[in-house]
Amino acid sequence: MGASEGRIEQRAQNWYRERDCALDEFIELLEADDNRPTRYAAEVTQRIPIYDCRQLEGITRDASQKAQLQAEWARVFHDGAGVLVLRQAFADTRPVDDATAVFESIIRSEQEQGAGGADHFAKAGANDRVWNAQEKLCLRAPAVFTDYFSNPLLMLVSEAWLGPCYQMTSQVNVVRPGGAAQEAHRDYHLGFQTAEKAERYPAHVHRMSPFLTLQGAVAHGDMPVESGPTKLLPYSQRYAEGYLAWRRADFREYFEAHFVQLPLSKGDAVFFNPALFHAAGANRTADVQRMANLLQVSSAYGRAMEALDRRRMCEAVYPELRKRRASGRIRDAEAAAVIASCAEGYPFPTNLDRDPPVGGLAPESQQELMHRALAEDWEPARFTLALNDYATRQRTA
Repeated sequence: MGASEGRIEQRAQNWYRERDCALDEFIELLEADDNRPTRYAAEVTQRIPIYDCRQLEGITRDASQKAQLQAEWARVFHDGAGVLVLRQAFADTRPVDDATAVFESIIRSEQEQGAGGADHFAKAGANDRVWNAQEKLCLRAPAVFTDYFSNPLLMLVSEAWLGPCYQMTSQVNVVRPGGAAQEAHRDYHLGFQTAEKAERYPAHVHRMSPFLTLQGAVAHGDMPVESGPTKLLPYSQRYAEGYLAWRRADFREYFEAHFVQLPLSKGDAVFFNPALFHAAGANRTADVQRMANLLQVSSAYGRAMEALDRRRMCEAVYPELRKRRASGRIRDAEAAAVIASCAEGYPFPTNLDRDPPVGGLAPESQQELMHRALAEDWEPARFTLALNDYATRQRTA
């Protein structure tokens, strides 16, 4: 083999192409045995592990068992089913109902203003969509936001896949009766690139992309199968070339013939690897307004899809956290979950001239600042000044 031919062969090994995707290889990976036990799952339904959160309460309070549970979830996301369900993630559904009321008011307000939330993988206007629901809920109803995101399970599953300092964003999706299904797809990052653009990324980036995001959805009402809960293809995240394959007719036909759906109850949550082939289902009911809060959790080492004003969010939530901490109405783990859902946990990028690392390798993060303020019981006005100073230090001018 000549030098030129060798380079061509090397390029073929290091770059994926849409035309090279092979359905038989995809099917083989989907059907391969998964013999590793899901020790903490209450059951496995249609190859998807289901966790009863009531049974996890004692486990999550024990550091050793908690680490083992998170390791199990990471294995499921990586090369297991790729998806898991948390039954009764919200055992008390009042925070879900309160958030639903806020989201519905936001939808009405945006409709009155003529805003129409287009969808990524469905016809615009086929549903109601609230973009940046995370910031909107936080600023409009800080107490509701605190109740909702003080759920430590959301933090536990996010850190199982992404580690600490993740960025929580969310989008609300309401599919009305008669709403059509989405097309099968993979999600952000590479899932939001055209096939032509995705082909420009080397193979190792295709393998890396799923580790930058975790997809989740909290059911804001009961979701029988006929209402169209997410269509899922377990184990499909195993196929590395899938970011190029999902648009192909043969792969979509296979998806439509083999997907599974699980009914959800209000307060249940489903989390999955963004590389899993999935799609919102059709709402075939006459009266179910299917609402889900779609959680898109981003690694500290990646870029979130939506821009949030986390300084304003921290400022809005801090008085509520401080009040609850003073009265003993929030545990440390719950407060940490709220802070992780609003404040920036990663101290970079920053302006190292103004914000140099002191006593370590990195400056203080926004999350660390918020934890310190709570621990020292700062007045809200002092915390606001500290947030503004933090933002100023990060700017270049």
